[in-house]
Amino acid sequence: MQIKTVLFDLDGTLLPMDQDVFAKAYFGGLAQKVAPCGFEPKALIANIWGGTEAMFKNDGTNTNEEVFWSHFEKVYGKEVRKYEPQFDAFYHAEFQEVQKVCGFNPAAADAVRKIKEKGFRVALATNPLFPAFATESRIRWAGLNPEDFEAYTTYENSRFCKPNPAYYQEVVDRLGVDPKECLMVGNDGVEDVAAEKLGMKVFLLTDCLINKKGVDLSGYPQGGFAELLRYLEIE
Repeated sequence: MQIKTVLFDLDGTLLPMDQDVFAKAYFGGLAQKVAPCGFEPKALIANIWGGTEAMFKNDGTNTNEEVFWSHFEKVYGKEVRKYEPQFDAFYHAEFQEVQKVCGFNPAAADAVRKIKEKGFRVALATNPLFPAFATESRIRWAGLNPEDFEAYTTYENSRFCKPNPAYYQEVVDRLGVDPKECLMVGNDGVEDVAAEKLGMKVFLLTDCLINKKGVDLSGYPQGGFAELLRYLEIE
């Protein structure tokens, strides 16, 4: 079946990065920002990871945002929600400095532009663990704009996470597309390859390839953006 829609991962795909370095800069900056509110930095980082794990386990009853803050309420009490403005302020200011630990590949934005020009529908299927503003920021760090995508997933608008196939189902339902007519472009041998369970085709971007489980990925089309364009028969 012909590919009509291309879904892109963000971190490590359109935006080159070392995930561990990024997480250290991100969580470290956030902990420093809200420490004056009484959050012990090491405990806060551990609890952010706990909230992230809760989002990974989300069964779809609530949004990822609701699941994350529910976890925080269990740890810190319901009054923790009064500090949401401080968390939001972090994304508008200090979080922007995290761009320094990310790479930049102009071929990413160029590939998205060429794919759209050829009539493909394009959406951003990034793991929805971040607020919209943080996601929109990282899109811009990659040399793109949020409006370049028909849709993009955030923790406010999603109820599942990769590698749960329900995440991909939610994406295709939102777009109103047939998964068999979709190509998922990502860099993770587990999270992005999971799209295959819905019948999607998968292309692996290998610049920042993640394969923590040592899966045999030799059967998947893969390479850089030039290889992706050739795969889609775009010159």
